[in-house]
Amino acid sequence: MMIAATTISRMASSQAPKVLRLRLAGNSTSQVKNNNYMKRYFSDKTKEAANTTAKESTSSSTAATTAAKEEAKKTTWWNNTAWWGTAGAMAGWGMSGAAIYDALESSPELISLNMTGVLLVYSSLFARWAFVVKPQNLLLAGCHITNVGAQMNQLRRAVEYKKENGKDDEVDDIMKKAGATAAAGAACVLGGPMVQSALVNANLGFVSSIAAAEAGPFTVHFWAPMSKWMISGASFMELDRPTEKISLAQYTALTMTGFFFSSSVNIALFGSSAWHLGRKIKADFLS
Repeated sequence: MMIAATTISRMASSQAPKVLRLRLAGNSTSQVKNNNYMKRYFSDKTKEAANTTAKESTSSSTAATTAAKEEAKKTTWWNNTAWWGTAGAMAGWGMSGAAIYDALESSPELISLNMTGVLLVYSSLFARWAFVVKPQNLLLAGCHITNVGAQMNQLRRAVEYKKENGKDDEVDDIMKKAGATAAAGAACVLGGPMVQSALVNANLGFVSSIAAAEAGPFTVHFWAPMSKWMISGASFMELDRPTEKISLAQYTALTMTGFFFSSSVNIALFGSSAWHLGRKIKADFLS
């Protein structure tokens, strides 16, 4: 019996390593299978996510393209802001061109000193505005700088013409008005920042908010558009100006400018300028 037990114990001992190796081999194979399964699982999920993202991107791109096409169908020359803006800019150059044309071809009698002075202020403000606005509009700035030079030349011609015809009193009056305007402008430029700072720091509620506004009354962004009212005012003040002293070139340019920029201010400019233009055309070509 003892011999049999010893024999069985030896056989069990000799078989144990084989069983352990079989178990380890089985466990290793199972782990490899699990690892391969997880790899395939995460690979499939990654592909699904990529496909979903691609579909969403394609869908968004298609929607944007469709919206752009629909918008293009709705846009015509009548409601195209880019077209009207370009046309208005060309009309702005027309004011400079009209002054240059009149200087070369027309008598100084056609020069309106009221309108010439207003256009000097108007183009000076818009030249500054076009230079400081972001992004800069150097083309517009060049247009108004040109107009400042052209109007200064017209002012010179008018003054010389009056002096040659013995109207020294009128010349003195012109110079006094020009000096007062220049002094007022300098005072606004130099004193404006101090007044603005005082109002802002006073904490006056609505008044302080207006004073601190980026396009408020202490900035050129406010005064450049407002100066168009000055053009309309100068035009309204001369509604009875003799037609032989109306510049066809100047009022054509002003009428077109008012038409292309038809906001509330420019409607007034368009109406007043068109009145003078219509009278001039009637007197020179239809009567």
